Amino acid sequence: MYQVAADILRYIVEFSTLLLELFGICILVYTAVKSFIFWLKKDDSIRLQLAQGIALALEFKLGGEVLRTVVVREWAELGILGAIITLRAALTFLIHWEIKNEESRVQAEMNNTPNVPGPQ
Repeated sequence: MYQVAADILRYIVEFSTLLLELFGICILVYTAVKSFIFWLKKDDSIRLQLAQGIALALEFKLGGEVLRTVVVREWAELGILGAIITLRAALTFLIHWEIKNEESRVQAEMNNTPNVPGPQ
């Protein structure tokens, strides 16, 4: 009975992990295509939108890695997962830092634009 429950849990975790990683991949591809279109249109907010999409995709992939730790059976595998989680968490932190700086830059540019009066 225990082995059956463990197998069911492992299949659920593996399926959920694949699903989370698929969501991350879909978000990343969607963001890349959307950013490419904005790049063609010379949109100024492209960096911010790309960074936000990458951060969201990384968070889904990080969730998949955390979920994968539930079914780890060996210390070596746990060490590899720990390194992957640490790397993805660091990337997510750096991207959020970049988003914050880009938002500040965009806000500063908006505040420094001259106010052009319209027709009266």
